[in-house]
Amino acid sequence: MARRIDVKNLDIYYGGFHAVEDVSMTVEPRTVTAFIGPSGCGKSTLLRTLNRMHEVIPGAHVKGNVQLDGTDLYGQGVDPVAVRRVVGIVFQRPNPFPSMSIFDNVASGLRLNGVKNKGVLTDAVERSLMAANLWIEVKDRLGKAGIGLSGGQQQRLCIARAIAVEPQVLLMDEPCSALDPISTLAIEDLIGELKEKYTVVIVTHNMQQAARVSDQTAFFNLAAQGKPGKLIEIGPTEKIFSNPDQQATEDYITGRFG
Repeated sequence: MARRIDVKNLDIYYGGFHAVEDVSMTVEPRTVTAFIGPSGCGKSTLLRTLNRMHEVIPGAHVKGNVQLDGTDLYGQGVDPVAVRRVVGIVFQRPNPFPSMSIFDNVASGLRLNGVKNKGVLTDAVERSLMAANLWIEVKDRLGKAGIGLSGGQQQRLCIARAIAVEPQVLLMDEPCSALDPISTLAIEDLIGELKEKYTVVIVTHNMQQAARVSDQTAFFNLAAQGKPGKLIEIGPTEKIFSNPDQQATEDYITGRFG
């Protein structure tokens, strides 16, 4: 079941560096929210705080509140690994496990969670590959290495791997930036299908992509290099791209800076 995300007065730090300042937003279930903005403004950093992936960097910490259906993800006693089971992530470059087959790549998260039954794993792998629009292309070579697929297929494999553990939220950090236009279109079509079941948040530098796939768009910016990134404006995608409230948003979307 898709979950609602509420971020309240969130500040993100890497050691003494203040990376993102005072972000508040709501992401509704079964929607796609796009984060846009110039490089270095904190989009990917914020995305990773939504499943505590930023914590793999020593000294990273947050102040403020991130809730998933009212549960504080940073509350006392909350296990980050448990958070990542509920909030999956797909990274910028496809990263299938190189020594694993297509089947084992998709099944890896389930096995880590203790699933050993071959029938359960087989059903989950087929279901996830079908959901990622990859099943027809790979069903006859599930034992072959995932690294042997094309770039676009590898990215869909990584999406299948992420959704195999049945998360409620799916984060995507520039999932198409390393792909050709045809593979990008396949991923964009897939995002539209995934939102029927998941809450999806995507980081993108592609304005047209944000306009095509998202229901809500958040624009981030920073005052100067070395200053923290800030959320400038968030709203329905159609409004953000046609009649934003902030001049900085319009300037970025129309290409005047960034």
